[in-house]
Amino acid sequence: MVQVIPASELTLNEVETKFHLQPAEEETFFSEWQENLPGIAEEEKQYLDQVKADFLYLNKYPLFEEAVKMVVLSPLLTLAGFYRMPFRISEEVPVQIAVQEDEQIVRGRIDILVVQKQFWVLVIESKQASFSLKNGIAQALGYMVATPNPTEPVFGMVTNGSHFIFLKLMLGETSRYALSDEFSLLRRENDLYTVLGILKHIGKLIQKTLSTQT
Repeated sequence: MVQVIPASELTLNEVETKFHLQPAEEETFFSEWQENLPGIAEEEKQYLDQVKADFLYLNKYPLFEEAVKMVVLSPLLTLAGFYRMPFRISEEVPVQIAVQEDEQIVRGRIDILVVQKQFWVLVIESKQASFSLKNGIAQALGYMVATPNPTEPVFGMVTNGSHFIFLKLMLGETSRYALSDEFSLLRRENDLYTVLGILKHIGKLIQKTLSTQT
């Protein structure tokens, strides 16, 4: 059964308080989204240009979460290698959010993909401005806290199809998290190049962690 959660319960402040999280201020804490990113091949760029063009065309019409996963997210995960060994992807139960707006209940949905319990991908479905990425950020941190490897960094990505934000969480005596810049398909340049580079880099970090556990 889908759980209906008021948006007020998904604020960053409440997640920080409940799980004793603190935002990291120094840029070096989450350098993985900026440094040592692998290069993107020319054929990958051409493919991502087509993905962006397809999304922008389809975005003129109602575009729901399943379409987002097919058109944008699945190509990114394929190119980043998350559908191959040693990764395993599972889907979690969708979470539904209800927001009171102008005496109406506006509902949105968040679907979660989990890669080896170290990388959480949240896909937000809604055309309403109320459902910005911040709704998914708080939810992502709540899931990331449950990592089975608390000594290793945990990563997340939140997307609504057109915008992307990455997260990093480190648990410890003082648990800390940080966010990347926001990437958008609505910019003139193709931010999917950078998004793919970050995904590939996170994938390599997860593979390194897995190799030390075997």
